[in-house]
Amino acid sequence: MGILNNAFPSNAVTDAVDGAIGWGRKSSIWPMTFGIACCAIEMMAVYAATFDLDRYGAGVPRATPRQSDLIIVPGTVNAKMAVRVKRLYDQMAEPRYVIAMGACVCGGGPYVKWGYNTVKGVHKIIPVDIFVPGCPPRPEALMDGILKLREKVSKDDVFRRRQHANGEMTAKYEAV
Repeated sequence: MGILNNAFPSNAVTDAVDGAIGWGRKSSIWPMTFGIACCAIEMMAVYAATFDLDRYGAGVPRATPRQSDLIIVPGTVNAKMAVRVKRLYDQMAEPRYVIAMGACVCGGGPYVKWGYNTVKGVHKIIPVDIFVPGCPPRPEALMDGILKLREKVSKDDVFRRRQHANGEMTAKYEAV
């Protein structure tokens, strides 16, 4: 992220600063307007008034990857689209997060055996933080995935490093 990323040992000041930054990040996740297939319909429902994603600070999708820090990949990713997904991911600013939404994008779905041009999981192209399975997953499932991502974002360290039993200092990263 920057010069100060994981540069200081853990103490009261760095813990407080990391807590404040984590709270700010989890309260202002900016998703990208991006939809590939049928799961995008359910994703659009999450942005509507019934589910009101805006109450979690993630309600206004951004039209450009340079303004986004979350990409929700909804639907089937084929070989041609995989290049575009990777390009969009690379254009996003750090820290960036990925939610894989739907059975097709999580592992190939119904195309896993005979879909010759279907990518068998977007995690083979870009790193995925949260998997939301389903065909298509309900809006409630995507909301749950976004809430889990918020937990993960709030626990990310920016300034502090953790000390292992052997005395080695490293950053703490947890998988959800």
